[in-house]
Amino acid sequence: MPLNASPLVHPQRMALHNEIHARPPDAMKGPMAIAHIVMVGDAAEREASRAHVAELLRDHHLASPDAQCNHVRMDVGPFRVRWELHTEFVSWTFTRAMAAEGFGDAEPVPALDVVPKEWLARLPGQCLVNLNLWLLPSKVFGSTSLVKHVLNEDTLVASTVADGHGEVYTDFAIHADGSSRMVLLVGSMAPRRVGRLVQRLLEIDTYRMAALLGLPAAREAATELAFAERELAALANAIRTASRDDEPLLLDRLTKLAGQVESQYAATHSRFSASAAYFELVDKRIAEINESRLAGLQTIGEFMDRRLTPARSTCQWAARRQNALSQRVSRMSNLLRTRVEIEQQQSSQALLGTMNQRGELQLKLQSTVEGLSVAAITYYIVGLISYLAKGAQALGWPLSGETTAAVAIPAVGLGVWWSLRRMHSRVLRLNVGGPAAPGAKP
Repeated sequence: MPLNASPLVHPQRMALHNEIHARPPDAMKGPMAIAHIVMVGDAAEREASRAHVAELLRDHHLASPDAQCNHVRMDVGPFRVRWELHTEFVSWTFTRAMAAEGFGDAEPVPALDVVPKEWLARLPGQCLVNLNLWLLPSKVFGSTSLVKHVLNEDTLVASTVADGHGEVYTDFAIHADGSSRMVLLVGSMAPRRVGRLVQRLLEIDTYRMAALLGLPAAREAATELAFAERELAALANAIRTASRDDEPLLLDRLTKLAGQVESQYAATHSRFSASAAYFELVDKRIAEINESRLAGLQTIGEFMDRRLTPARSTCQWAARRQNALSQRVSRMSNLLRTRVEIEQQQSSQALLGTMNQRGELQLKLQSTVEGLSVAAITYYIVGLISYLAKGAQALGWPLSGETTAAVAIPAVGLGVWWSLRRMHSRVLRLNVGGPAAPGAKP
């Protein structure tokens, strides 16, 4: 084989290979202000976000992303923008350098202050996450200075992260400006490691909110499920005591209930499945930041476990309840269908019994008719023989017509009876076994 020869390349090879390099973390070095916004929308709104980021880049004389691009990161004058298109949402991350002096003495300045306000207000979709994160050197700050103007002391959550090389503070609260807040203090960490840590912290808040989208659906489903369960219990009791005349009405009620249950299942199954996946991602990202406890404060993992577990359990319970109810409705439908089929079989057996009785009566009647037919045909044939014998006397026939007729009666009667039986047998064989083979004896 020549040195420059290569096998046929799969058309998706490059795309699949580059997937592991998709959405890499940015190298970061403090002090820095970071704003992370997650917009939820339908397919049209998510696609409109591509045009929206292209508009921002054009305004700053930068190249627009292509139609297949799902990730953009670009320096735009005084700030850096990062746009990511996901399955259910679009994330926007804005970063800019800041001065660490005086931080904590007053309301902190967010990264969005340098983003065009009119353009920012037109972000497609609905805002699900609005997080301000400040990346600062750990040597000049402590929890006391942070809670005064930045975070709420009553709900403060903090921990050391990255094997003790950093500290993260948050309160999981929405402040007056509509954003939640987080402060990350890092020491001598490498910029890329800091970028990975920041990305995981942003994803924790993003996936936490995305996972909780299943909670309203679970609460709404609970009411409908309770009604459906009561209706199913009533139907089960009615089926147990129902007569044959009640079965069509019960079957109609059960069919409507099955349609209602399956409709709700179809409407919420994808949401509950997505929430379960997001909850798992939250757990994974929390494990990846390698938390350790700060004295007197809850860690992010402890806070999430305590506050998210009820919501997660509610979503899981609703999904299990839907599956169980669907199976119960299916079993009830099979039970009622089996009952109807048994009754139909009993009716069919009774009908077959009646038909057998009619067949026996018809057979008896046929036998009677055959006897009368033998007598009638014999009478007419013997009459013909009598006339023939009277005419033959002139030619020398020795017996009178009456005598000839009397002698012929047994032979003619036996022949007629045998012919009718033979014809009856042939007809019966044709009806039961189909046409006889050529050359077969009758």
